[in-house]
Amino acid sequence: MTSSELWSRETADRYDAGETETSSPAVLGPTVAFLAELAGDGRALEFAIGTGRVGVPLRESGVPVVGIELSEHMAAVLRRKVDEDTLPVTIGDMATTVVPGGFTLVYLVYNTISNLLTQDEQVECFRNAARHLEPGGRFVIELGVPPLRFLPPGQVAVPFDVSERHLGFDTFDLVEQILVSHHFSREGEGEGDDGRYRRDNSRHRYAWPAELDLMARIAGLELERRVADWDGAPFTQDSGKHVSVWRKPA
Repeated sequence: MTSSELWSRETADRYDAGETETSSPAVLGPTVAFLAELAGDGRALEFAIGTGRVGVPLRESGVPVVGIELSEHMAAVLRRKVDEDTLPVTIGDMATTVVPGGFTLVYLVYNTISNLLTQDEQVECFRNAARHLEPGGRFVIELGVPPLRFLPPGQVAVPFDVSERHLGFDTFDLVEQILVSHHFSREGEGEGDDGRYRRDNSRHRYAWPAELDLMARIAGLELERRVADWDGAPFTQDSGKHVSVWRKPA
C-alpha cells in the first residue's frame, strides 16, 4: 500500500452526491471527448478510478476502459453502475499495481496524483504509467496549480469554496509540499436541516508542472501538450489547473 489515504465505506457511499457539478454533462462532455481522442482505437487505463465518474462514461463512449482503485468501497460503488466484464477493476495502488495488456492511454483526473504523499511515489506512478503504455501512447494528468500566490507571509490557509452548504480551505506545509484540504459540509436539507456541519479533511502532496515534467523524463515520457482545462484553453501563469499530456516515444 502507498501513502494514499484509504477511502471508507461511508465516504464512498456519499461521494457521488457531493460531485454533482463535476459529474454534469458540461464537465464530463469535454473530459470524455479529450480522453477518447487520445485513446483512439486502443484501450484506456484509469489510475484511481474511484466510483467511475469518468471511467464509466468513457466506456459508454466506446473506449475499452480498465481501472485500478485502492479503495474496495469506492470500487463497490462503481460496480453498481457497470459489471466487471464491461469495465474491469483491479484493487491496488496506482504507483505499483500492474494489469495485463498494453494501453494507448493512461490517465489520472481530479488532482488524484496528489493523493500520493511523497515525491518517490509520484515518480513511481509515472513509471507505472509508462510500464502500461504502448509505444506512442499517452499519459494524462489533471491537476491544480498550487495556490501559493494567495498565501501572503503570516497567512496559513487559502479558501477555495465559500458557499451556502460548503466551506473549504487548504492549509500548507511548505517544506514537505503537503496541503490539507478542510471541508465543512451542511448535513441536513430542507426541514431536516438542523444547522449541523460535517467536517472532513484530506492530505495531498502538491507539485508544480515543471516537477511533473521531470518525473515524466525519469519515466521515459515526453511532454506533448499542456492546457488549462479539458476544453483546451491555453495554459498561462494565471491558470488554476492544468491538463498535461506526456507521450511514450514510438
